[in-house]
Amino acid sequence: MKKKQRKKINLYSRDFLYTQDFSKTEIKAIVDLTFLLKKMHLSGKSARFFDSGLAISIFRDFSTRTRFSFASAVSFTGLTLSELNEEQTQISHGETVRETANMISFLTEVIGIRDDLYIGEGHKYMKEIADAVREGYENGVLARKPTIINLQSDIDHPTQTFSDLAHLVNFFGSWKKLRGKRIAMSWAYSPSYGKPLSVPQGIITLFTRFGMNVILAHPEGYGLMPEIIETAKANSKKSGGSFEITNDMDKAFKNADIVYPKSWAPFTIMKKRTELLRAGRRDGLRQLEKKCLDMNSRNKKWECTKEKINLTKGQNALYMHCLPADISGVNCIRGEVSKDVFEKYRIQTYKEAGYKPFVIASVILLTRFKRITSILKKLKI
Repeated sequence: MKKKQRKKINLYSRDFLYTQDFSKTEIKAIVDLTFLLKKMHLSGKSARFFDSGLAISIFRDFSTRTRFSFASAVSFTGLTLSELNEEQTQISHGETVRETANMISFLTEVIGIRDDLYIGEGHKYMKEIADAVREGYENGVLARKPTIINLQSDIDHPTQTFSDLAHLVNFFGSWKKLRGKRIAMSWAYSPSYGKPLSVPQGIITLFTRFGMNVILAHPEGYGLMPEIIETAKANSKKSGGSFEITNDMDKAFKNADIVYPKSWAPFTIMKKRTELLRAGRRDGLRQLEKKCLDMNSRNKKWECTKEKINLTKGQNALYMHCLPADISGVNCIRGEVSKDVFEKYRIQTYKEAGYKPFVIASVILLTRFKRITSILKKLKI
Protein backbone atom coordinates (compact mmCIF):
# COMPACT_ATOMS: atom_id res chain seq x y z
CA MET A 1 0.00 0.00 0.00
CA LYS A 2 1.48 3.35 -1.03
CA LYS A 3 2.30 6.02 1.55
CA LYS A 4 0.15 8.51 -0.35
CA GLN A 5 -2.86 6.22 0.09
CA ARG A 6 -2.17 5.79 3.80
CA LYS A 7 -2.48 9.54 4.41
CA LYS A 8 -5.68 10.07 2.45
CA ILE A 9 -7.93 7.36 3.79
CA ASN A 10 -9.74 7.15 7.09
CA LEU A 11 -12.06 4.18 7.34
CA TYR A 12 -12.03 3.92 11.13
CA SER A 13 -15.51 3.36 12.62
CA ARG A 14 -17.21 3.70 9.23
CA ASP A 15 -19.94 1.36 8.05
CA PHE A 16 -19.58 -0.61 4.80
CA LEU A 17 -23.04 -0.34 3.27
CA TYR A 18 -22.78 1.15 -0.21
CA THR A 19 -19.78 1.22 -2.54
CA GLN A 20 -20.55 4.70 -3.82
CA ASP A 21 -19.88 6.09 -0.33
CA PHE A 22 -16.17 5.26 -0.69
CA SER A 23 -13.53 7.08 -2.73
CA LYS A 24 -11.42 5.30 -5.33
CA THR A 25 -8.43 5.63 -3.02
CA GLU A 26 -10.38 3.95 -0.20
CA ILE A 27 -11.58 1.19 -2.52
CA LYS A 28 -8.02 0.53 -3.67
CA ALA A 29 -6.83 0.46 -0.05
CA ILE A 30 -9.42 -2.19 0.84
CA VAL A 31 -8.49 -4.32 -2.16
CA ASP A 32 -4.75 -3.87 -1.67
CA LEU A 33 -5.05 -5.00 1.95
CA THR A 34 -7.14 -7.92 0.66
CA PHE A 35 -4.13 -9.07 -1.38
CA LEU A 36 -1.81 -8.71 1.61
CA LEU A 37 -4.11 -10.69 3.90
CA LYS A 38 -4.45 -13.46 1.35
CA LYS A 39 -0.67 -13.56 1.04
CA MET A 40 -0.41 -13.84 4.84
CA HIS A 41 -2.86 -16.73 4.88
CA LEU A 42 -0.96 -18.57 2.14
CA SER A 43 2.28 -18.17 4.09
CA GLY A 44 0.68 -19.36 7.34
CA LYS A 45 0.92 -16.03 9.19
CA SER A 46 -1.69 -15.05 11.77
CA ALA A 47 -3.93 -12.01 11.35
CA ARG A 48 -5.60 -12.31 14.77
CA PHE A 49 -5.64 -8.67 15.81
CA PHE A 50 -8.49 -9.20 18.27
CA ASP A 51 -8.10 -11.17 21.51
CA SER A 52 -11.83 -10.88 22.30
CA GLY A 53 -15.07 -9.58 20.84
CA LEU A 54 -18.05 -10.77 18.85
CA ALA A 55 -19.00 -10.59 15.20
CA ILE A 56 -22.75 -10.94 14.65
CA SER A 57 -24.21 -12.21 11.39
CA ILE A 58 -27.84 -11.62 10.39
CA PHE A 59 -28.89 -13.53 7.28
CA ARG A 60 -32.43 -12.84 6.08
CA ASP A 61 -31.84 -14.82 2.89
CA PHE A 62 -30.07 -18.06 1.98
CA SER A 63 -26.29 -17.95 1.52
CA THR A 64 -23.30 -20.23 1.06
CA ARG A 65 -20.24 -18.23 -0.11
CA THR A 66 -20.99 -15.01 1.79
CA ARG A 67 -22.08 -16.78 4.99
CA PHE A 68 -18.90 -18.85 5.18
CA SER A 69 -16.69 -16.01 3.93
CA PHE A 70 -17.93 -13.83 6.79
CA ALA A 71 -17.36 -16.65 9.29
CA SER A 72 -13.86 -17.25 7.86
CA ALA A 73 -12.93 -13.56 8.01
CA VAL A 74 -14.17 -13.26 11.58
CA SER A 75 -12.08 -16.24 12.69
CA PHE A 76 -9.08 -15.07 10.67
CA THR A 77 -9.03 -11.71 12.50
CA GLY A 78 -9.59 -13.25 15.97
CA LEU A 79 -13.26 -12.50 16.64
CA THR A 80 -15.94 -15.01 17.69
CA LEU A 81 -18.94 -15.49 15.43
CA SER A 82 -22.53 -15.52 16.67
CA GLU A 83 -25.38 -15.89 14.20
CA LEU A 84 -28.60 -14.10 15.07
CA ASN A 85 -31.66 -16.23 14.32
CA GLU A 86 -34.65 -13.90 14.52
CA GLU A 87 -37.04 -16.76 15.29
CA GLN A 88 -35.03 -17.68 18.39
CA THR A 89 -34.88 -14.18 19.87
CA GLN A 90 -37.34 -11.69 21.33
CA ILE A 91 -37.69 -10.20 17.84
CA SER A 92 -40.35 -12.84 17.29
CA HIS A 93 -42.21 -11.31 20.28
CA GLY A 94 -42.07 -7.77 18.92
CA GLU A 95 -38.71 -6.47 20.12
CA THR A 96 -37.82 -3.38 18.10
CA VAL A 97 -34.87 -3.12 15.72
CA ARG A 98 -33.39 -0.31 17.82
CA GLU A 99 -33.50 -2.39 20.99
CA THR A 100 -32.19 -5.56 19.34
CA ALA A 101 -29.29 -3.69 17.74
CA ASN A 102 -28.10 -2.38 21.09
CA MET A 103 -28.64 -5.62 23.03
CA ILE A 104 -26.46 -7.63 20.62
CA SER A 105 -23.69 -5.01 20.53
CA PHE A 106 -22.23 -4.74 24.04
CA LEU A 107 -18.96 -6.52 23.15
CA THR A 108 -19.49 -6.61 19.39
CA GLU A 109 -17.00 -5.27 16.85
CA VAL A 110 -18.82 -6.11 13.60
CA ILE A 111 -22.38 -6.83 12.45
CA GLY A 112 -22.76 -8.40 9.01
CA ILE A 113 -26.20 -8.31 7.41
CA ARG A 114 -27.76 -9.90 4.33
CA ASP A 115 -31.20 -8.49 3.49
CA ASP A 116 -31.67 -8.53 -0.28
CA LEU A 117 -35.14 -9.88 -0.98
CA TYR A 118 -37.30 -6.77 -1.05
CA ILE A 119 -36.76 -3.52 -2.94
CA GLY A 120 -36.71 -0.57 -0.56
CA GLU A 121 -36.20 -2.71 2.54
CA GLY A 122 -32.69 -4.22 2.79
CA HIS A 123 -30.57 -1.06 2.72
CA LYS A 124 -33.17 0.65 4.90
CA TYR A 125 -32.89 -2.10 7.54
CA MET A 126 -29.10 -1.89 7.56
CA LYS A 127 -29.26 1.87 8.02
CA GLU A 128 -31.71 1.40 10.89
CA ILE A 129 -29.28 -0.96 12.64
CA ALA A 130 -26.40 1.45 11.99
CA ASP A 131 -28.34 4.43 13.38
CA ALA A 132 -29.38 2.45 16.46
CA VAL A 133 -25.87 1.40 17.45
CA ARG A 134 -24.56 4.89 16.76
CA GLU A 135 -27.18 6.31 19.13
CA GLY A 136 -26.26 3.66 21.72
CA TYR A 137 -22.59 4.59 21.48
CA GLU A 138 -23.20 8.33 21.64
CA ASN A 139 -25.36 7.91 24.77
CA GLY A 140 -22.88 5.70 26.61
CA VAL A 141 -24.81 2.44 26.23
CA LEU A 142 -22.07 0.89 24.09
CA ALA A 143 -18.34 1.26 24.76
CA ARG A 144 -17.65 0.92 21.02
CA LYS A 145 -19.80 1.38 17.93
CA PRO A 146 -19.79 -1.83 15.85
CA THR A 147 -19.08 -1.65 12.12
CA ILE A 148 -22.08 -2.63 9.99
CA ILE A 149 -21.10 -4.62 6.89
CA ASN A 150 -23.45 -5.10 3.96
CA LEU A 151 -23.37 -8.80 3.03
CA GLN A 152 -25.93 -8.07 0.27
CA SER A 153 -28.80 -5.62 0.22
CA ASP A 154 -31.51 -4.76 -2.28
CA ILE A 155 -29.27 -2.19 -3.96
CA ASP A 156 -25.65 -3.37 -3.63
CA HIS A 157 -23.44 -6.37 -2.82
CA PRO A 158 -20.10 -4.73 -2.02
CA THR A 159 -18.23 -7.73 -0.58
CA GLN A 160 -19.01 -9.60 -3.82
CA THR A 161 -18.13 -6.81 -6.22
CA PHE A 162 -14.90 -6.00 -4.34
CA SER A 163 -14.00 -9.69 -4.70
CA ASP A 164 -14.75 -9.43 -8.41
CA LEU A 165 -12.59 -6.32 -8.63
CA ALA A 166 -9.70 -8.00 -6.80
CA HIS A 167 -9.97 -10.94 -9.19
CA LEU A 168 -9.70 -8.63 -12.20
CA VAL A 169 -6.74 -6.69 -10.80
CA ASN A 170 -4.93 -9.98 -10.21
CA PHE A 171 -5.99 -11.51 -13.53
CA PHE A 172 -4.93 -8.55 -15.69
CA GLY A 173 -1.90 -7.69 -13.56
CA SER A 174 -2.50 -4.17 -12.23
CA TRP A 175 -5.03 -1.43 -11.52
CA LYS A 176 -3.87 0.51 -14.59
CA LYS A 177 -4.64 -2.40 -16.89
CA LEU A 178 -8.33 -2.25 -15.97
CA ARG A 179 -8.71 1.04 -17.80
CA GLY A 180 -10.33 0.55 -21.19
CA LYS A 181 -11.29 -3.07 -20.53
CA ARG A 182 -14.75 -3.89 -21.89
CA ILE A 183 -17.06 -5.82 -19.56
CA ALA A 184 -20.49 -7.12 -20.53
CA MET A 185 -22.75 -7.24 -17.46
CA SER A 186 -25.55 -9.24 -19.01
CA TRP A 187 -28.86 -10.66 -17.88
CA ALA A 188 -29.06 -14.39 -18.50
CA TYR A 189 -31.97 -16.83 -18.51
CA SER A 190 -32.93 -18.62 -15.31
CA PRO A 191 -35.79 -21.01 -14.59
CA SER A 192 -36.19 -19.41 -11.14
CA TYR A 193 -37.90 -16.24 -9.99
CA GLY A 194 -37.00 -13.20 -7.93
CA LYS A 195 -33.20 -13.06 -8.03
CA PRO A 196 -31.88 -9.79 -6.52
CA LEU A 197 -30.65 -6.85 -8.59
CA SER A 198 -27.77 -6.07 -6.25
CA VAL A 199 -24.95 -7.84 -8.13
CA PRO A 200 -25.47 -6.19 -11.54
CA GLN A 201 -26.12 -2.87 -9.81
CA GLY A 202 -22.94 -3.22 -7.78
CA ILE A 203 -20.90 -4.14 -10.85
CA ILE A 204 -22.01 -1.23 -13.01
CA THR A 205 -21.50 1.35 -10.25
CA LEU A 206 -18.10 0.01 -9.14
CA PHE A 207 -16.41 -0.86 -12.43
CA THR A 208 -17.36 2.46 -14.02
CA ARG A 209 -15.21 4.10 -11.32
CA PHE A 210 -12.02 2.70 -12.87
CA GLY A 211 -12.20 3.78 -16.51
CA MET A 212 -13.68 0.52 -17.74
CA ASN A 213 -16.08 0.31 -20.67
CA VAL A 214 -19.19 -1.21 -19.11
CA ILE A 215 -22.08 -2.43 -21.22
CA LEU A 216 -25.27 -3.50 -19.48
CA ALA A 217 -27.34 -5.97 -21.50
CA HIS A 218 -30.83 -7.24 -20.76
CA PRO A 219 -34.09 -7.99 -22.57
CA GLU A 220 -36.70 -5.26 -22.64
CA GLY A 221 -38.44 -4.98 -19.31
CA TYR A 222 -35.49 -6.15 -17.19
CA GLY A 223 -34.14 -2.76 -16.20
CA LEU A 224 -32.37 -1.96 -12.93
CA MET A 225 -33.14 0.80 -10.42
CA PRO A 226 -33.17 4.14 -12.32
CA GLU A 227 -30.99 5.94 -9.78
CA ILE A 228 -28.34 3.22 -10.10
CA ILE A 229 -28.26 3.69 -13.87
CA GLU A 230 -27.73 7.42 -13.40
CA THR A 231 -24.90 6.76 -10.95
CA ALA A 232 -23.17 4.44 -13.43
CA LYS A 233 -23.43 7.09 -16.14
CA ALA A 234 -21.94 9.75 -13.88
CA ASN A 235 -19.13 7.46 -12.75
CA SER A 236 -18.12 6.57 -16.29
CA LYS A 237 -18.10 10.20 -17.36
CA LYS A 238 -15.86 11.12 -14.43
CA SER A 239 -13.45 8.19 -14.89
CA GLY A 240 -13.07 8.48 -18.67
CA GLY A 241 -14.63 5.10 -19.33
CA SER A 242 -18.00 4.44 -20.90
CA PHE A 243 -21.39 3.04 -19.99
CA GLU A 244 -24.09 1.87 -22.36
CA ILE A 245 -27.23 -0.25 -22.29
CA THR A 246 -28.36 -2.69 -24.96
CA ASN A 247 -31.16 -5.22 -25.44
CA ASP A 248 -28.83 -7.41 -27.53
CA MET A 249 -26.66 -10.01 -25.75
CA ASP A 250 -24.54 -10.65 -28.85
CA LYS A 251 -23.76 -6.95 -29.16
CA ALA A 252 -22.70 -6.83 -25.52
CA PHE A 253 -20.39 -9.82 -25.89
CA LYS A 254 -18.75 -8.61 -29.10
CA ASN A 255 -15.09 -7.73 -28.40
CA ALA A 256 -15.64 -7.93 -24.64
CA ASP A 257 -12.66 -8.63 -22.39
CA ILE A 258 -14.91 -9.87 -19.58
CA VAL A 259 -18.44 -11.28 -19.55
CA TYR A 260 -20.67 -11.53 -16.49
CA PRO A 261 -23.94 -13.28 -17.48
CA LYS A 262 -26.23 -13.29 -14.44
CA SER A 263 -29.99 -13.52 -14.00
CA TRP A 264 -31.98 -10.95 -12.05
CA ALA A 265 -35.63 -10.06 -11.66
CA PRO A 266 -36.95 -6.87 -13.31
CA PHE A 267 -36.97 -3.81 -11.06
CA THR A 268 -40.69 -3.30 -11.71
CA ILE A 269 -41.42 -6.90 -10.69
CA MET A 270 -39.37 -6.65 -7.50
CA LYS A 271 -41.03 -3.35 -6.60
CA LYS A 272 -44.48 -4.86 -7.06
CA ARG A 273 -43.40 -7.93 -5.06
CA THR A 274 -42.54 -5.74 -2.07
CA GLU A 275 -45.92 -3.98 -2.27
CA LEU A 276 -47.77 -7.32 -2.33
CA LEU A 277 -45.76 -8.67 0.61
CA ARG A 278 -46.51 -5.58 2.68
CA ALA A 279 -50.20 -6.02 1.91
CA GLY A 280 -50.12 -9.75 2.66
CA ARG A 281 -51.42 -10.53 -0.85
CA ARG A 282 -50.36 -14.17 -1.29
CA ASP A 283 -52.66 -14.60 -4.29
CA GLY A 284 -51.07 -11.61 -5.96
CA LEU A 285 -47.58 -12.98 -5.25
CA ARG A 286 -48.43 -16.24 -7.00
CA GLN A 287 -49.69 -14.35 -10.04
CA LEU A 288 -46.59 -12.14 -10.05
CA GLU A 289 -44.30 -15.16 -9.89
CA LYS A 290 -46.10 -16.72 -12.85
CA LYS A 291 -45.75 -13.46 -14.80
CA CYS A 292 -42.01 -13.29 -14.09
CA LEU A 293 -41.41 -16.93 -15.04
CA ASP A 294 -43.38 -16.40 -18.26
CA MET A 295 -41.20 -13.38 -19.05
CA ASN A 296 -38.06 -15.44 -18.39
CA SER A 297 -39.26 -18.29 -20.62
CA ARG A 298 -39.48 -15.92 -23.59
CA ASN A 299 -35.76 -15.15 -23.24
CA LYS A 300 -34.15 -18.60 -23.14
CA LYS A 301 -31.69 -17.55 -25.85
CA TRP A 302 -30.02 -15.29 -23.30
CA GLU A 303 -27.53 -18.02 -22.39
CA CYS A 304 -23.74 -17.79 -22.24
CA THR A 305 -22.73 -20.39 -24.82
CA LYS A 306 -19.50 -21.19 -26.64
CA GLU A 307 -20.90 -19.33 -29.67
CA LYS A 308 -21.34 -16.20 -27.58
CA ILE A 309 -17.88 -16.52 -26.02
CA ASN A 310 -16.53 -16.70 -29.59
CA LEU A 311 -17.86 -13.16 -30.13
CA THR A 312 -15.55 -11.79 -27.45
CA LYS A 313 -12.08 -10.33 -27.86
CA GLY A 314 -9.84 -13.11 -29.07
CA GLN A 315 -12.80 -15.47 -28.60
CA ASN A 316 -11.56 -15.95 -25.06
CA ALA A 317 -13.02 -13.36 -22.67
CA LEU A 318 -12.86 -13.99 -18.93
CA TYR A 319 -16.16 -15.41 -17.69
CA MET A 320 -17.28 -14.25 -14.24
CA HIS A 321 -20.14 -15.19 -11.94
CA CYS A 322 -20.99 -14.61 -8.27
CA LEU A 323 -22.19 -18.25 -7.99
CA PRO A 324 -24.12 -20.43 -7.87
CA ALA A 325 -24.69 -20.33 -11.63
CA ASP A 326 -27.65 -21.96 -13.34
CA ILE A 327 -25.70 -24.38 -15.57
CA SER A 328 -27.56 -25.91 -18.50
CA GLY A 329 -27.61 -29.69 -18.25
CA VAL A 330 -26.11 -29.71 -14.74
CA ASN A 331 -28.36 -28.11 -12.13
CA CYS A 332 -31.14 -27.16 -14.54
CA ILE A 333 -32.33 -28.11 -18.02
CA ARG A 334 -31.62 -24.64 -19.42
CA GLY A 335 -29.92 -21.81 -17.61
CA GLU A 336 -27.50 -18.90 -17.55
CA VAL A 337 -24.48 -20.70 -18.95
CA SER A 338 -23.77 -23.83 -20.98
CA LYS A 339 -22.01 -26.73 -19.30
CA ASP A 340 -18.89 -26.50 -21.49
CA VAL A 341 -18.40 -22.78 -20.94
CA PHE A 342 -18.83 -23.03 -17.18
CA GLU A 343 -16.45 -25.97 -16.91
CA LYS A 344 -13.81 -24.07 -18.89
CA TYR A 345 -13.90 -21.19 -16.39
CA ARG A 346 -14.98 -23.06 -13.25
CA ILE A 347 -11.65 -22.79 -11.43
CA GLN A 348 -11.46 -19.08 -12.24
CA THR A 349 -14.91 -18.53 -10.70
CA TYR A 350 -13.76 -20.36 -7.58
CA LYS A 351 -10.70 -18.10 -7.40
CA GLU A 352 -13.00 -15.09 -7.88
CA ALA A 353 -15.08 -16.24 -4.89
CA GLY A 354 -11.93 -16.94 -2.88
CA TYR A 355 -11.16 -13.24 -2.42
CA LYS A 356 -14.33 -12.60 -0.41
CA PRO A 357 -13.09 -13.76 3.03
CA PHE A 358 -10.08 -11.48 2.65
CA VAL A 359 -12.19 -8.54 1.43
CA ILE A 360 -14.34 -8.87 4.55
CA ALA A 361 -11.27 -9.25 6.79
CA SER A 362 -9.78 -6.13 5.16
CA VAL A 363 -12.94 -4.13 5.86
CA ILE A 364 -13.03 -5.37 9.46
CA LEU A 365 -9.43 -4.33 10.15
CA LEU A 366 -9.59 -0.97 8.37
CA THR A 367 -12.80 0.04 10.13
CA ARG A 368 -11.82 -1.19 13.62
CA PHE A 369 -8.25 0.14 13.86
CA LYS A 370 -7.34 3.82 13.56
CA ARG A 371 -3.91 3.62 11.96
CA ILE A 372 -3.33 1.69 8.76
CA THR A 373 0.41 1.99 9.27
CA SER A 374 0.13 0.16 12.60
CA ILE A 375 -1.76 -2.65 10.88
CA LEU A 376 0.92 -2.96 8.21
CA LYS A 377 3.65 -2.85 10.85
CA LYS A 378 1.98 -5.64 12.80
CA LEU A 379 1.62 -7.61 9.56
CA LYS A 380 5.38 -7.05 9.08
CA ILE A 381 4.78 -5.91 5.50
